[in-house]
Amino acid sequence: MATTIQQIHPVAHLPLVLGVLRRLEVATIIDRLIPPHPAHGLSCGRGVEALVLAILDGHHALYKVGRRLEERGMLTLLQPGLTRTALNDYRLGHILEALFAANLNKVYGAIALKALEVYALPTPWLHQDTTTIALYGAYADEPQSPEAPHPAYGHSKDGRDDLKQVLLSLGVSGDGGIPLRLGLRDGNRSDSVETPVAIEECLALGLEGVRGIVADSKAYSRRTLGLCLEHGIGLVTLVPRTCAIRQELEAWGRQHPALPLLVEKPGRTKVEEPRRWHGHSVLRRVEVEYSAGRVTQEEVRFVVVHSSQLAQQHAQTYVCAQEKEAAAVADHVRQVHAQWFACRPDAEAAIAAYEGEGPGRRGRRPHPWRYHTLRYSIVAASRRTRRTRRGRPAKTDPPPTESGYGLMVEVDALPNAEVDNGWTVLATTVRAERGTDAEILEAYQEQNTTVEPGFRWIKNPAAIAPVWLEKPERIAALAMLTVLGLLVYNVIQRQVRLYLRTHGQQIPGNKGMTATPTAAVVLALFAHVALIQLGVDDQQITQMYGVQPHHLLLCDALELDSSWYAVPSA
Repeated sequence: MATTIQQIHPVAHLPLVLGVLRRLEVATIIDRLIPPHPAHGLSCGRGVEALVLAILDGHHALYKVGRRLEERGMLTLLQPGLTRTALNDYRLGHILEALFAANLNKVYGAIALKALEVYALPTPWLHQDTTTIALYGAYADEPQSPEAPHPAYGHSKDGRDDLKQVLLSLGVSGDGGIPLRLGLRDGNRSDSVETPVAIEECLALGLEGVRGIVADSKAYSRRTLGLCLEHGIGLVTLVPRTCAIRQELEAWGRQHPALPLLVEKPGRTKVEEPRRWHGHSVLRRVEVEYSAGRVTQEEVRFVVVHSSQLAQQHAQTYVCAQEKEAAAVADHVRQVHAQWFACRPDAEAAIAAYEGEGPGRRGRRPHPWRYHTLRYSIVAASRRTRRTRRGRPAKTDPPPTESGYGLMVEVDALPNAEVDNGWTVLATTVRAERGTDAEILEAYQEQNTTVEPGFRWIKNPAAIAPVWLEKPERIAALAMLTVLGLLVYNVIQRQVRLYLRTHGQQIPGNKGMTATPTAAVVLALFAHVALIQLGVDDQQITQMYGVQPHHLLLCDALELDSSWYAVPSA
C-alpha cells in the first residue's frame, strides 16, 4: 500500500473564528442589508467573512486574502465551490465600497446588537476613547462621499506626524470590552469635539440597562457636561491636570488625609503591598454649555481619589526625571562657567536672561528647570590674553592679563513633596444615590482593561496601520471590519474565561495551565492543527492532524460545532 502526502493546509484557529462569525450571523445580516447581485459569485456577507478571517490571520492586504485562505484550506468551509480567483482585490474593494454605501454605523450596529443577544452581554457601562490610524500614500483633498473621513495631518497618537491619518472612535462594553459603536472621523478632528458626538451615537443604539459612559480626560469639557446633564446621561471622566478645579480639589484632599477607603486590591506580585484607593466626593459649581449655546454654572459631582500605587509611580517618575534633568543642568553650568564678560552690566544682563527677566520678557516667567533650583552670582576674575606687541617677550615680562567678570552657578535639587503624589480627580454626572464613590472609581478603572487593550490589538496584531487603499471610503470600511475582528477576538476571550471559571477547568497557557487565558493564547493553541490530504493507492483521504482534547473543549466553550476539527471520513 503506497501512501503519499499530497497537501498540508495549516487551518489553525480559522475554523474557530469562522464558527463565531456564523454564530453571530454576520453574513446573513450583511446580505440582508446589501442584497447579493446574481452576477456576483461572492456575496458581500461571504466577502466580509473572508476579510475578517484574513485580519485575524495577520494578512489583511486585499491581494493576499484569496491566496492565504487557499493555503489555510478555508475556501471550502467559507463557501462550497469557492475559488481563489473569486477573492481578488478588485471584488473585495467593491465589497468595501458597498459596505460604506450601506452606512457603516448601521451595518456594525446590527452585528453588535446580535452579539449582545447571542452571548447575553451586560452593558452597565460603555467605555469611550479615540485613537489615530496612520495612512501611507497621497489622498485627494476631499473624498468623493461627504460622509467619508478626510485623511489629514493632525495630532498623531503614534508619533508619526509625517503621515496623514484618520480618527477612530470606539465605544465598548464594560464586560469583556466588546466594541458596540464605532466612528471614523477626519484626521485633524479634535477629541473634545468628537466626544459629544460619540455620546449621542451611543444613546442611538437604544441599549437597556446602561448606567453611563466612561471616558478619559478628553471628555471633560463644558459641552460634554452640558449634554449629559441636559439628557440625564451618566458620565465618568478624568479631570485634566491643567484645570483649576482639579488643582483646587487636590489641595482640598491634602487637607483631609483621613479619606475613606474606596477600593483595595492585592499587589501585582507576592512581595508587593496591597493597592489602596482612598477618596470622597464633593460638589462644586462649574461652567457647562447646553445645546442652545447657553453657558451657565451648574453643580457637578467630583470624586477626589488618592492611590497608593499612583503615589509610588509618581515618586519613581520624579526620581528618574530629576536624574535626567541633572545631566542637562550640568551641561548648562559648564556653558555658563565658560562665559566671559568685560563689564558687570553685561554679566547682570546674562543673569536676567537666564532667569527670564531680560528685556522683552512679558507675561508668565519661564521655568526651564522643574526639578532643580539654580542661583547665579557674579565674580570678578582675570584671565591671560594675547600680547599686543609683536616679537618675543623678555623673560622678565609678566604674562599679559585682562580683568573681567564670570558667572558662578549654585545648583540645588528640589525635594519631592510626597503629599502631592498619587492624587486624581474624577468628574461625574451620576448622582450619589445611583452610584457610590467606589462604583464610580471602579467604572473608570475598567477603562484600562476594556478599550485600551482593543486599541493595542488594532495597532499591532491586526496591523491596520499604515494602510494604502486609494479611497477614504475603503479605508473606513476596512477599519469597520478590523473592529469587527476585535469584536470576535474579545468574544472568544470572554466566553472561554467564563466557561472555564464556571466549569472549574483549565487549558495550557504560556506558563502552565490557566483558567484566564487571553484570546492570543487561545488562538495560539491551534497553531499546529492542520488538514492533511493523503493519497492511499487510488484513494483520496483527508485527515485532521494535531487536534487535542483542549481544542474540543474550547469549541464547547464557544458553543461551536467541533465537527470542523474532527477527522473527516474518506
